[in-house]
Amino acid sequence: MPSSGWLVQILLPLYDNNGVRFGEDAFARTRAELLEQFGGITVYQRAPARGLWKTDDGEVAKDDVAVFEVMAGDLDREWWNGYRQELERRFRQDAIVVRAVEQQLL
Repeated sequence: MPSSGWLVQILLPLYDNNGVRFGEDAFARTRAELLEQFGGITVYQRAPARGLWKTDDGEVAKDDVAVFEVMAGDLDREWWNGYRQELERRFRQDAIVVRAVEQQLL
């Protein structure tokens, strides 16, 4: 494990836009892909986070999300862009948040 690098977080919705909960298969596939690619993963899925934001018309929208985290020595932006697009198709979303934070292990 690198002593410094990147912590990449992916916020995945638990429900589609009609309020139907995604099946475990989509999450299991994503976990397996990230484990294979990065050699480890942390998933916060049982106690979902809630995202709130204001829409263009002033309404408050919400999403319950699972947080998937991986640590990477390098940040391959091209790979992450393609993978984010794949997740947007898989979870039928206009946008999936993938964010990276530079980190150093203590």
